[in-house]
Amino acid sequence: MKNKTVLITGSSRGIGKAISEKFINNNFNVVINCKNNLNLLEDQINKFSNKNILAIQADVSIYDECKNMMEKIKNTFGSIDILINNAGISLWKPFNLNTPDEWDTIIKNNFISVLNCSHLVIPYMLEKKSGKIINISSIWGNVGASCEVVYSSTKGAVNSFTKALAKELGPSNINVNAISCGVINTDMNNWLSDYEKNSLIEEIPLCRLGETEEIANLAYFLASDEANYITGQIIGVDGGII
Repeated sequence: MKNKTVLITGSSRGIGKAISEKFINNNFNVVINCKNNLNLLEDQINKFSNKNILAIQADVSIYDECKNMMEKIKNTFGSIDILINNAGISLWKPFNLNTPDEWDTIIKNNFISVLNCSHLVIPYMLEKKSGKIINISSIWGNVGASCEVVYSSTKGAVNSFTKALAKELGPSNINVNAISCGVINTDMNNWLSDYEKNSLIEEIPLCRLGETEEIANLAYFLASDEANYITGQIIGVDGGII
């Protein structure tokens, strides 16, 4: 897998950052992306020496910005072999208190971004008749979460998209899978109080939160040749909570 090019969206922190570092440490050409925190991406690059890393600031919910990003990647590395759709946001609020602007933002960041980036990388993969698309999803896309109705809906859409696209691209030797994350120890969950975190942990059979490195390890495996016969799967990493 060395010298292949991987794009990880939303990789300035949390799960995306852990995934990017996993691939950087294994000698990939790595494209890291964020919407606002370019300085965080530059800090990541400065941690590594003699690495093929490209940092691009782009809002992946906007098609034209994604298109420009793909052009930069093509000009730098020639192609894209692996796409990891990680960018996303959450909002904890009862649905009746959500505003149309809020759910529009969540849908664009969590689902439209997946459509945009996948649509633009598929031609590269079809040309080579190989490729991997890995979507970072959530257990709430499987079972739904109270007060995260729109978020859950977007992740459910990502899961359905994964299954459908896998069937469409399978004959072209392109794998499409999703990782259904449970409660992971990231900044996204920092709004929870200690009491709320402990209450969640009590519901998890493994009695702890997941770590970002555990998601990164699975993403790396799914991107490898060892996972060539795995496609259309929504793989749970949730400590057994569902």
